[in-house]
Amino acid sequence: MKINKPVFALMLLFATAALILKLGIAAEPAQTTTEQPPAPLTPWTGKYSPPGDDQLKARLTPLQYEVTQQEGTERPFNNAYWDNKEEGIYVDIVSGEPLFSSTDKFRSGTGWPSFTKPIAEDSLQTHTDTRFFMKRVELKSRMAGSHLGHVFEDGPDPTGLRYCINSASLRFIPKSEMAAQGYGEYLGLFED
Repeated sequence: MKINKPVFALMLLFATAALILKLGIAAEPAQTTTEQPPAPLTPWTGKYSPPGDDQLKARLTPLQYEVTQQEGTERPFNNAYWDNKEEGIYVDIVSGEPLFSSTDKFRSGTGWPSFTKPIAEDSLQTHTDTRFFMKRVELKSRMAGSHLGHVFEDGPDPTGLRYCINSASLRFIPKSEMAAQGYGEYLGLFED
């Protein structure tokens, strides 16, 4: 099938506009959302039993559910952790599985939290994402299968990777609270 240039240009224009609207880039000015979900009722034990969909909907905010369960994307520069500079770890909002450390976080300028690497390579699953006329590598958490974001090959040294993650898929555990919440074994990440 042959497509003439004006029709192709129009199709490309509509696809770009749809992507911009989906990501929320063309909407109102960004305001940082600092709402953080409450701490879990029990400390992290390394075990996870998947809750039912009704339980997830009751426990997560609508945005957290959309991002983790429906592969949504939150707005850039309008999320809890894009500019967080505090020491600690980031865990899956659904399972509590440790995913990223503040020691590997960097300022990417994208408006989403970005990391050079996960705490453990086997904590993430990768999938090919071909939505929006692009081919990207989608990231999901290993235990809960939560949609986290994507990984790109435009990050800084030492990995050259940028793990671009939705804040809505994460819960931040400050270094000072890690032991009390069951993450004491990860305190070694902050030793020189």
